Amino acid sequence: MADKIIYLDHAATTYVKPEVLEEMLPYFTEKYGNASSIYSIARESKKAIDEARDRVAKALGAQSREIFFTGSGTEADNWAIKGVAYANRDKGNHIITTAIEHHAVLHTCQYLESEGFEVTYLPVDENGLVDPEQVRNAIKDNTILISVMMANNEIGTIQPISEIGKIAKEKGVYFHTDAVQAVGNIPIDVNSMNIDLLSLSGHKFYGPKGVGALYIRKGVKITSFLHGGAQERGRRASTENVPAIVGLGKAIELATNNLEEYNRKLIRLRDRTIKEIEEKIPFVKLNGHREKRLPGNVNFSFEFIEGESLLLMLDMKGIAASSGSACTSGSLDPSHVLLAIGLPHEIAHGSLRLTFGEENTDEDIDKLMEVLPGIVERLREMSPLYEKVKRGNQNV
Repeated sequence: MADKIIYLDHAATTYVKPEVLEEMLPYFTEKYGNASSIYSIARESKKAIDEARDRVAKALGAQSREIFFTGSGTEADNWAIKGVAYANRDKGNHIITTAIEHHAVLHTCQYLESEGFEVTYLPVDENGLVDPEQVRNAIKDNTILISVMMANNEIGTIQPISEIGKIAKEKGVYFHTDAVQAVGNIPIDVNSMNIDLLSLSGHKFYGPKGVGALYIRKGVKITSFLHGGAQERGRRASTENVPAIVGLGKAIELATNNLEEYNRKLIRLRDRTIKEIEEKIPFVKLNGHREKRLPGNVNFSFEFIEGESLLLMLDMKGIAASSGSACTSGSLDPSHVLLAIGLPHEIAHGSLRLTFGEENTDEDIDKLMEVLPGIVERLREMSPLYEKVKRGNQNV
């Protein structure tokens, strides 16, 4: 195996930046007080949480009192959807979402169906985009929540969030967006986008794992998710993970301050990779919208091969990538996202997701393109269908 790992899976997780870790460290060993206590080192912890809350709020265009820290993006999604559903059951029981949401949203909605709620799963087009008019048409008198992800974690497609938010506001329906992949990658303003609830996760933008946040617009009717103590103004019990919260706050500040320059770099690397794969490897399909796409996301399907074998062979060459969501990597089923955009099972199985980050360079792409075409060809040589294509028989 190669000595240097070329890491192309930033959608799964990022490393913790040194500046972030540096701010976190004192809260493990020196400023370790419980923020619910009143003595000095506890007050230091409380102050650190408040500063982190301010940083998150600023990044989203929100008010500090609208930010609530959670243990993950998954928890934030669960809280937003279950919390609104249970708190507004007297008004209705209908929820609208899409077929390509992260499982933190889909499985939560499926659970609520077992609790008597009705859920509409809207389709997407071949680029992974949901039609805002379909959202409008799906709204009924008993609709209480719309949940549409800001950007897809697998294919990178960015949804028309502002349009959907406007429709939700006009209809008096709460609007939640899973922005776990979007925060730190694209500009966000919860007010101009008419967002009522927004989920995020620290480890997607160079912060620590195990911490997230939920933006809840002032006035939104929502139940508490964890019951116990009075933390997070009585809405999310549990002793605060102060070091992680501090890290999230620093990471989101760094990400938003450097967003424009960061995006320019990632878009250039992304577009170069897409161009070279399409030029050098036949029988490939770019998944997701070509323009309305996360800056660092590349997702291709390669005909006549199986994605897991491709990942293993790339790993042997020192390249870390994925076939889709890291949260479903243990599943043998094809991606629900790729099936939703119309790919047949056999092609959906041959997918590769490359997601770029701050440390990636053109040399990384040079190395990728040095090995990827050969790996794809080697795997295709094992396919009888590919042999027929090579012999000129297109009726396979």
